Amino acid sequence: MVQNEIKNNILSFEPYNEILCKLRIKGKFNNLFIISIQVPTEEKIYDEKEHFYEDLQIVHNKIPKYDIVIILGDLNAKIGKEEVYQNVAGEHTLHEISTRNREWVCEYAIANNMKIKSTYYQHKRIHKGTWISSDGNTLNQTDHVITDANRKGVVEDVRTMQGLNCDSDNFLVKTIIKQKLIRTQNNAVKQKKWNQSNLQNPAKLNQYRSCLSNKLTGKEVQQDIEEEWKNITETIIESANEVIQTQNTSNRNEWWDESCKLIMTQKNEARKKYLQAKTKGSREIHEMKRTEANRVCRDKGEYG
Repeated sequence: MVQNEIKNNILSFEPYNEILCKLRIKGKFNNLFIISIQVPTEEKIYDEKEHFYEDLQIVHNKIPKYDIVIILGDLNAKIGKEEVYQNVAGEHTLHEISTRNREWVCEYAIANNMKIKSTYYQHKRIHKGTWISSDGNTLNQTDHVITDANRKGVVEDVRTMQGLNCDSDNFLVKTIIKQKLIRTQNNAVKQKKWNQSNLQNPAKLNQYRSCLSNKLTGKEVQQDIEEEWKNITETIIESANEVIQTQNTSNRNEWWDESCKLIMTQKNEARKKYLQAKTKGSREIHEMKRTEANRVCRDKGEYG
């Protein structure tokens, strides 16, 4: 998702496969090329991981030379503090010992002259971990942000936002990117949506034909073909506005009401209490409220 303010800066978006997609954003001096990935887990076989990084390299090789490259997502790799890869990873990682997936990540970063920026910033433990187990006892840092080594200053900070509810065992990771975007203007013409019920109503259609015929009869015929076409077009739209009328813009989420807001608030409060005191009771209350919220919103969406 992108903010409306920058939607006109989007040059392209393309999903490569179900676990890899790319987004290109127009900048003032350099364009941003963001690759979002979901790396196979530790349990996956060697060939599957090798195939993934081959696909990633194919996408990387097609990036324009002067674009700023940022790779982010769930890399399923715990980056430790071993000295062997200190040239690509920072010292402020959550873990002391790496998992095997770390070798894939670091080797890729070295081969493409990149840095794992998510391990470069000193934060509290709760702002480093990106995944938590269902029992609340295990916290891992497996989501990372990688960028070009010669442009590493573009990424100013990476931290976890545990307070925001993503309804997942993964936490939202906030990345601050320093980059000027070029201002763009939206020149698209907003098209009218005519009232579908009136278009399907025979009486309304006859009324529209009669109205259009009367207006055209009263118009003076122009010798210039362009002026004549302009008059006809304006008459058609004028008649449609009077008889057919435009479609009212309805809220797509009109089923969202106070009961939905209440249950979502209760779910978020239960989650906050669970994060503050990871007890069995608080976890069960959170799961109960989460299930209830999903049921209420699902039912409202289907039948509301």
